[in-house]
Amino acid sequence: MPTALLVEDEPFPRAQLKEWLGTLWPELEIVGEAADGAAGLLAFEQLKSDVAFLDIRLPGLDGLELARHVGNRAHVVFVTAYDEHALAAFDEGAVDYLLKPLALPRLARCVERLRAKLSGTPADLGALLRRLETARPTPETGYLRFVQAGDGRGLRLVMLSDVLFFQSDVKYTRVVTGAGESLIRTSVRELLPRLDPAQFWQVHRGIVVNLAQVDRVDRDVLGRMNVQLKGHATTLPVSQSFQARFKAM
Repeated sequence: MPTALLVEDEPFPRAQLKEWLGTLWPELEIVGEAADGAAGLLAFEQLKSDVAFLDIRLPGLDGLELARHVGNRAHVVFVTAYDEHALAAFDEGAVDYLLKPLALPRLARCVERLRAKLSGTPADLGALLRRLETARPTPETGYLRFVQAGDGRGLRLVMLSDVLFFQSDVKYTRVVTGAGESLIRTSVRELLPRLDPAQFWQVHRGIVVNLAQVDRVDRDVLGRMNVQLKGHATTLPVSQSFQARFKAM
C-alpha cells in the first residue's frame, strides 16, 4: 500500500487535500501530517513515506529546504501559491505541483501521474530546486538554518537560532543549546563557511559562538579574553587571533 506525508501549515487546505486524496486514491495511506517544516522533516525520517506533499511556504524550515533533505527518497508534490513565473520551473514535468487554492480536477491529474511514477525511482530534485530558489518571493542567504544532530537516543533537529556554540570534540562537533547538547560529524572547519558570519563568530580554532547568545566578554588578570554566554555557566576562551573583532565592539 503506498504511503504519503502531508506538510501544510494551513489546517483547511491540509484537511481538504487529505479528504480529496481519500476519494481519488483510496488505497493511499496518509501516514503523517505536519504543520511546519521542522515537524515535517522529523516525520519523514520516521515514516519514510512514498509520496510527500510539501507546501513551499512553511514557518521555520520551508518546503524547498525540506525537499532538498528528502532528495530522491520520495515522490514530491509541491503545494504552492507561487506566480506563473515560478511555475515555469515545473515545465520539465519531473516533479508535480498543486496550485492554491486547490482544485479537484488538478489533483486528479496529479494522482494519475503519481500512480504511473510510483514504481520508478523518485526524480532528482537538484535542478528543479535551484530554479525554484531563484523564484522565491523573499531573498535567501543560503546559510544553514538547522542541523541534524545525535543526542544518544537518535537524531533530532536543532535550529541554529537555538545554538549557543559549536565546539570540536575529537571526531565530532558538539552542538550546545540551552536545553543540552548533541553531536554532529561535520567539523568546525567544514561548518564555518555554511554559517551566517553576521550571527556566528569563530572565537577559537575549535569554537564558534552565536553572537545573539553572548552576554559579555571579559579579560582575566592575565589579559586572556573569555566569552560569557547568557544563562549558561560555560565560559569560552577567545584566541589571540580572534580578539580584535571584540575590541571593536
